[in-house]
Amino acid sequence: MEYTIKNEYLTVTASDAGAELQSVRSADGTEYLWQADPAIWSGKAPNLFPYIARMTKETYTLDGKQFHMKIHGLLKYHTLSLESPVCETSCDGNDQTKSGAPCLDSTYMTFRLDSNADLKEQYPFDFTYRITYTLEGKKLLITTSVENKGDERMYFAVGGHPGFCVPMEDGLSFEDYYLEFDRPSHPYRVGFTDTCFLTGQDALYPLEQDRRIPLRHDLFDHDAVVLKHAPKTVTIASDKGKRSVTVHYPDFTYIGFWHMPEKEAPYVCVEPWTSLPSRDGIIEDLSCQSDLIGLDGHSTYKNTWTIEIR
Repeated sequence: MEYTIKNEYLTVTASDAGAELQSVRSADGTEYLWQADPAIWSGKAPNLFPYIARMTKETYTLDGKQFHMKIHGLLKYHTLSLESPVCETSCDGNDQTKSGAPCLDSTYMTFRLDSNADLKEQYPFDFTYRITYTLEGKKLLITTSVENKGDERMYFAVGGHPGFCVPMEDGLSFEDYYLEFDRPSHPYRVGFTDTCFLTGQDALYPLEQDRRIPLRHDLFDHDAVVLKHAPKTVTIASDKGKRSVTVHYPDFTYIGFWHMPEKEAPYVCVEPWTSLPSRDGIIEDLSCQSDLIGLDGHSTYKNTWTIEIR
C-alpha cells in the first residue's frame, strides 16, 4: 500500500514495501524521483538496514554462528507497518484515510519493522526499526531510528539509495549536470573489486575546482563511486537549468553515487552510508567490522538526513 504526505511545496509518496519512497513531486507537478524502469533499474529509493551492499557469499558470522543476508539487508524484502499518523475518525471523501493512511493534512509518516522469528534467522537481534518522512518547506527529512530491545550489543548499518531524475528539465541532457559539494575538499574513493567488495586500496579522488563531479554515463561503468572524507552536502544541478536536488547527510561516513553500469540511465542515486560492504573473499564477523554501529542493549540510535528540492 502507498501513503502520501504533502505541504504547499512538496507531495511525497512512500510504499509499505520496504518503506521505499515512490514519488517526490514539487507543487507544479514535477517528479524528482526516478520512476523505476525495469529495463534499467527497478528500484526507486531503497532503505538500507542492517547492512550496506554485499557480504561475501551473502554470509556473516556472529558468536561463532553463520547467518545469511542478501544485498542491502532486510528492509527491501519486507513490508513495514504504518505506525503514525493515522486518523482515528474518517474524513469525508477520503477513502485512503479510512483504510488507515495519514490524514490529508499530514506532513509526516512513520513506518515500523519489528524483529520476529523469521527475521532472526537472518539477523538475531531484538529490534524495532522506524523510518519517518517529514516535510519542512522544500525539504524532506528522513529519520531512521533503531531501538535495541535486547540485552546484548547490536551491530548494524543504515543508509539511503534514492535515485533522482537527470535531466530534471526538458531540453537538457545528462551531461549538462554535475554533482557539487558545498565546500572544497579532497575526498578518497573507496576501492572496490569488479564484484563490488572492498579491496582496501582507496585513492584520492580529484574534484573539478575541488568541489564538482561532472556527470557522464561512463562514470558508473565500474559501478558506484563511493567517497570518504567528503563534505556532508551535495547538490545535483546544471548551470543551464533552474531545478536541483540537494542532499544533506551530517552523520554519515560515506557518500555514494551510482546508476546502472553500462547504461545511459536518466537518473543518479545519491547514497549516504554509515558503513561499507565486506572485504573481498572474507566472511566478516559482524562484531568485528570496525565501521558498523555498535548499539548497547535497551538503547536507541537516530540519524536524520534531508532531500531539498529547488
